[in-house]
Amino acid sequence: MPKRRGKGTGTVYRHKASGRWCAELHVGFDPDTGRPKRITAYFPTRKEAEVWLSEQVARYHKGLLADPRAITLREWAEGWLHRKAQEVRDRTLHLYRQELGYALPSLKEPHLPDPLGQMRLQEVQPTHIRTALDALAPKLSPRTVRKVRQRLFQLFEEALSLEVVHRNPVAPVKVRAAPQGGRTGRALEDGEVQALLSALDQHPDPRTALALRLCLALGLRKGEVLGLQWGDLDLEEGTLTVRRTWVHNGQQGVTSLPKTQTSQRTLPIPHSTLERLRRYREWWKERLGGPPPSDAWVFPGNRGGRPLDLNALNHTLRRLAQRLGLGRIRVHDLRHTYGSLLLSRGASVEVVSERMGHANPTITLAVYRHILERERREWILDPEDLVAPKAQA
Repeated sequence: MPKRRGKGTGTVYRHKASGRWCAELHVGFDPDTGRPKRITAYFPTRKEAEVWLSEQVARYHKGLLADPRAITLREWAEGWLHRKAQEVRDRTLHLYRQELGYALPSLKEPHLPDPLGQMRLQEVQPTHIRTALDALAPKLSPRTVRKVRQRLFQLFEEALSLEVVHRNPVAPVKVRAAPQGGRTGRALEDGEVQALLSALDQHPDPRTALALRLCLALGLRKGEVLGLQWGDLDLEEGTLTVRRTWVHNGQQGVTSLPKTQTSQRTLPIPHSTLERLRRYREWWKERLGGPPPSDAWVFPGNRGGRPLDLNALNHTLRRLAQRLGLGRIRVHDLRHTYGSLLLSRGASVEVVSERMGHANPTITLAVYRHILERERREWILDPEDLVAPKAQA
């Protein structure tokens, strides 16, 4: 017979089918159906069941016990992504869905098997999270696995704050950090920069050639250079303002705000690049029969109404690098080269951070630490040099 407790405290009894002890706590009624809502757990001994039940009763009367709704982790993830759509850029939302999709495959394709995603939210334990992340480790980079863990943590953290779960099962699960010491990008040598600039001047398509030059001469991100409109350029004052970026949202290219608030910045255009931009504007004036409108794309695609395809710069740079024997170069490496050249020529970290549009100089320090360390080693002061001239006099 079930061992009954006082009203509102729950019940402990032996489950006939399994022979285990079941602890059951009544926590109210469903407002839609009127049916009682209970939380249950099974244990090998009565004592363990009673201890657990006592803990849950205490939590319930303190208002800390979550409502055991039958929502699955996948359903909660869909709702979380829907809420995030109101807060983040399309590209960021796409990355969130992609990262969660590694652990919850049904977010990408509903028909895919998804053991973790099909679990009730309250049933997910740290061991389930551990198993899911361990399964991803051989397939993904450590950095990506850490991103997956971060997204799962955010899912449960929101559920915890809304008292849908009573703890975050991701919190105790750790993943190894990505290897340290790797470079974040390749910085071209002076000779390589010169060869690339010469090749860009000879390239038949002035759009891709000049866009790549801006990445190198001003440290622009690929999305920032493709998101430029003529109203963002002041070719009389010689400045360029980053106001938007062109990104892929998982389905197509769209405009978005720059990566961070500090990414919205106004930059001085180097003289030689400024002259090329002026000639480029004249080239468009001849083609259009007048100056390009201020809201027209500086680097439009072939179909008009949209900038160049996001892969156009990649393809052009890859072909040029192969022909010049420069090895593999990414468009982002041009931006990295710009930052490296500024620092190696004595620009302060604060100036470089501002020009690059970093959120703060700490990011600049982390990205270009290897250059700064090399520069520090070259700064040697010998006191003998200070007194030597006087001794000779």
